[in-house]
Amino acid sequence: MAPTTAADPRAERTFLGHPLGLFILFFAEMWERFSYYGMRALLIFYLTQHWLFSDEKSGVIYGAYTALVYITPVLGGYLADRYLGQRKAVLYGAVLLTFGHFLMGFEGDGGTDSGALNIFWLALSFIIVGSGFLKANISVIVGQLYPRTDVRRDGAYTIFYMGINLGAFLGSLLCGYLGQTYGWSYGFGAAGVGMLLGLIVFVIGKPLLMGKGEAPDAAALRRPVVGIKLEWLLYLIGIVAVIGIWQLIQYQDVVGWLLMVAGAILVGYVLLTAVTKLDREARDRIFAAMFLILGSILFWALFEQAGSSLNLFTDRYVDRAGVPASMFQSINAMYIVLLAPVFAAVWTLLGRRGLEPSAPAKFGLAMLQLGLGFLVLVWGSQAAGMENLTPVLFIFLIYLLHTTGELCLSPVGLSAMNRLAPAHMASLIMGTWFFASATGNFAAGLIAAATGSEAAAGEGANKAVVLDVYSTVGWVAIGFGVAVLVISPIIKKLMHLDTLKDDELAGQAELAENQGAGMRPDLETKPN
Repeated sequence: MAPTTAADPRAERTFLGHPLGLFILFFAEMWERFSYYGMRALLIFYLTQHWLFSDEKSGVIYGAYTALVYITPVLGGYLADRYLGQRKAVLYGAVLLTFGHFLMGFEGDGGTDSGALNIFWLALSFIIVGSGFLKANISVIVGQLYPRTDVRRDGAYTIFYMGINLGAFLGSLLCGYLGQTYGWSYGFGAAGVGMLLGLIVFVIGKPLLMGKGEAPDAAALRRPVVGIKLEWLLYLIGIVAVIGIWQLIQYQDVVGWLLMVAGAILVGYVLLTAVTKLDREARDRIFAAMFLILGSILFWALFEQAGSSLNLFTDRYVDRAGVPASMFQSINAMYIVLLAPVFAAVWTLLGRRGLEPSAPAKFGLAMLQLGLGFLVLVWGSQAAGMENLTPVLFIFLIYLLHTTGELCLSPVGLSAMNRLAPAHMASLIMGTWFFASATGNFAAGLIAAATGSEAAAGEGANKAVVLDVYSTVGWVAIGFGVAVLVISPIIKKLMHLDTLKDDELAGQAELAENQGAGMRPDLETKPN
């Protein structure tokens, strides 16, 4: 499909100042997040109450699952950049996700049913691989709708992020209520219906994407490789990956080693590419992106206690007035929906006045709020008395502080990755961003396991252990946040925002520079 121009009427179709394609992506991702967070709200309870895993084992399984959800976008991003294009990758991922969520509805008889447990592992595997094809690539398409220097980009990602959390809010409420009130299959089945709706929206809305996210070489996809069209061979690779993940998810320790080795290789490859194939400013931007990526690991390791240890804490030690604990997973998403427009407006207003904090400074602020949230919960629980239930107010407060921290980091990080990466590395860098989330999620599982390591000693002892862990990680987060704020001007300088060009101009400048230096232009930035 030919790219749109200023004369193309499709290019003029906007809503709230943004292309209509943004809102197709908004609703498609909203339903995908409905399914993901609806299932996630129930998962830790499904592991502990249905499959009868210990708290410690459940935390590790939960961490391994969420880690794999975030690591597979590296493969999905690479295949999209190189062959499929982002749109087809998202479409294929949505199909796998729909199948996986419906498989979750087969619950069997619980801890003694090995056959149903294998179906459960298989369902997780479809969801993991489907997320790999969809997650990074749909975020990249959002960025492709705007020039790199467009001032609407941060606002667009915040709107997109609002769609994510609207889905998370509705999914946690509905799936959590159905799953813990009527039965697990009802909650997981509702998640499957939501994913199917997301798939339908994305298919119907294709024309409004204005040709963004298409394959770099559509003809190559039709050529046979070992007797199979390349496109179908890539889909077959996805199925093989499902089978591999099916085995891997059952051995969580292996996931930890995989993250360590793959992470070292990925970071090394990105840095080697930056040093050997990019000019100085593009290289510095990659260094800045890597700092943000690595710094986000600690944030996600602590933030993602929400679905595991904090979910169990809410169930056991909080005065919930009979409300199912899984429904409290909607609080974070509710705050996002309410506060995302406020943050988008504040960033825009401060930006126009030259007062907006830099992306690194926002990361530091995020860590401060994250740590403060844990300390507030610890204080509230201790003030109420260790023998008493914690007032529910403090659950709302920890989620409020974690949400404001998230709004300082996650949508800003998505925008920074797309802005700082050369066009031909866009999905790779976005995949690396999600890889950091994978590492953080696995670390979150280990922290959650630490909070449950003394569960056998009795509920009172376990509550003290949880609060001790939360106090420690809270102070660590605050210390790290202060350090990031101190060095944020240096990181901002590496971003070279004053010389950032749109893709077309950047491509021309880099082409001339590369030819003058005797470098191959095809190794440098080229438009998607």
